Amino acid sequence: MNEKHPIMFVGSGPGDPELITVKGKNALEAADLVVYAGSLAPKDVVCWARPDAVLENSASMHLDQIVELLANGYSEGKRVVRLHTGDPSLYGAIFEQMVELRRRGIPYEVVPGVTAAFAAAARLGLEYTLPDVSQTLILTRMAGRTPVPEFESLESLAAHKASMAVYLSASMAERMGEILAGAYGKDSPVVVAYKVSQPGERIVWTTPEKLADTMNDEKIDRHALVLAGKVLEVTEDTLQYSKLYDRTFSHGFRKGQ
Repeated sequence: MNEKHPIMFVGSGPGDPELITVKGKNALEAADLVVYAGSLAPKDVVCWARPDAVLENSASMHLDQIVELLANGYSEGKRVVRLHTGDPSLYGAIFEQMVELRRRGIPYEVVPGVTAAFAAAARLGLEYTLPDVSQTLILTRMAGRTPVPEFESLESLAAHKASMAVYLSASMAERMGEILAGAYGKDSPVVVAYKVSQPGERIVWTTPEKLADTMNDEKIDRHALVLAGKVLEVTEDTLQYSKLYDRTFSHGFRKGQ
């Protein structure tokens, strides 16, 4: 009887193969079968797989086909990795796959990954949670073919004026710009992070008022994240330092001077 191995759902990160976690890399190196989300993940990410591993691009597959592929690999005793972009818990349609595996009594594990919002922050040298500016980061998307609950509309979330990363909405740049202009100001900075960490990456600064024109000029209508928030306006001259490293601030590991 074949030894069985749990299906490994692995977050591949934002595209740079080196931004996968060590645990994710180990899973790929051990895999006999890798089913990767080729519509979003560049194939470069599967470079950690063995040369003899079977690679299956799920871009053209529907749910039943994907689950059947995973289930067959499991029943044959293969080590199977289901490779998702970024972190699989965020816009990954992962839960429905896990539900189908549960119904078949197939065990699985999830390895988290780096999502594009954090890769963009790293590239920009940006902190989303600055003292007296913002202590909240909202990760969201606009309603398109996939609906968004009414109480989670971009208008209602942007009204908080928190740091914000808008996913999967590049094709709706005109409406997005109008909403961000109303919340943050038409001349406030916004950033378009296109294919961040991947070959062809572009980081474009613009404003809500010019967002649609900028994205049109740059020919960006997908694979882009839009960042907004007051943290984008902070400079060395306006930064409020945190209490954490303030020499006068006491906490459990240090007495203030």
